[in-house]
Amino acid sequence: MTFVACNSSADISGQLEGVNKEGIKVYLIKPETLRNVAASYLGKVIDSATVDSKGKFQFYNLPKTKEPVLLELALQQSNNAPNYLETENLNASNYMPILWQIGKPLKISAKLDEFQNSFSIKKPSEINKALLDLRDIKKKAYETYLAGKQWQFEDGSELLEKEHAILQYQTELIEFANKTQYLMPAMVALRWVSLENDYERVPEFLVNQCNKWKQKQPNHPWVNELCKKSDASNLPVLIGDKFPNLKVPMITKDTLTLNKLLGDKLTIIDVWASWCAPCRKENREVLVPIWDEYNDQGLQIIAYGLESDEASWKAAVERDGADRWSNASDLQGDETSFLKKIRLQTIPANFILDGNGVVIAKNMHGKALMDLVKSQMNL
Repeated sequence: MTFVACNSSADISGQLEGVNKEGIKVYLIKPETLRNVAASYLGKVIDSATVDSKGKFQFYNLPKTKEPVLLELALQQSNNAPNYLETENLNASNYMPILWQIGKPLKISAKLDEFQNSFSIKKPSEINKALLDLRDIKKKAYETYLAGKQWQFEDGSELLEKEHAILQYQTELIEFANKTQYLMPAMVALRWVSLENDYERVPEFLVNQCNKWKQKQPNHPWVNELCKKSDASNLPVLIGDKFPNLKVPMITKDTLTLNKLLGDKLTIIDVWASWCAPCRKENREVLVPIWDEYNDQGLQIIAYGLESDEASWKAAVERDGADRWSNASDLQGDETSFLKKIRLQTIPANFILDGNGVVIAKNMHGKALMDLVKSQMNL
């Protein structure tokens, strides 16, 4: 038991608005690894405080390390685990990351039912101000791109629309991480970009963050963790890489190397499947018009199908008009070595290559892809 003198000041004290019941607690959580940040159930609970009838709470038992440390305050109104974090409904997030440093007490305030979104600190340090700015960026991006959006997935046709909205949301957080001079706010942004810890669609972001922070703080364990995750062997082919010159079995029964198929000016390597509704829509509405307009100007399309049934594959190619361009598949479904060699797991996916086979863009779809091709072909 810790005894505290009546006149001692709390290391962290808070005031909650809207308290109308008993049993509300706030917990202090210490993420011990980068993976633990913003991850429900993974952070280490180091202290707790009961909110009184006036909405006040206090913490006295904080880490005694000289170095600043990232902590999370988590508000629990029910029987949830102390380190449960609401990560599904971002408007109802019950936690907030803060930077704690010995000798610098924090006075915070927040609303009971809008804990993260209303969270404030009296006279915050520059780093805590950066965390609050990041929270505001996340809130605005969520409300702009994701909140209240409804996508229809019966036929999968709106999957790409949802993915584009998620990417727009992520881009706001990525820009913050790329600009900030503070490690911990950057790491929180990185985790908020993908709470699932899946960066397949934005691997260049991981690489950029590793390169940035290994220069600034090369010995920090979270930087080491980040750089391990951003190793090229863990990521899909990156923008700026030369696409591997793989041998692929063609629909014509030939086996060719990709370099023999590249266009003089531009090549789209499209990874698709006959059972993938958004892929089929992209074939008909985007790739066919692109091909018809630019093929004779040096554009090539190479479509690799994740197929296991040859008849279904060929029927889809013909029905979509995709027989205009080169088609390949080893008919091993998603177990194909092609995916493993380019370290890809999710479709639809594409890589846009220049005349030398270097990736200049990835995962562009719809009008964005058509505009990119137009601009590149007119260079």
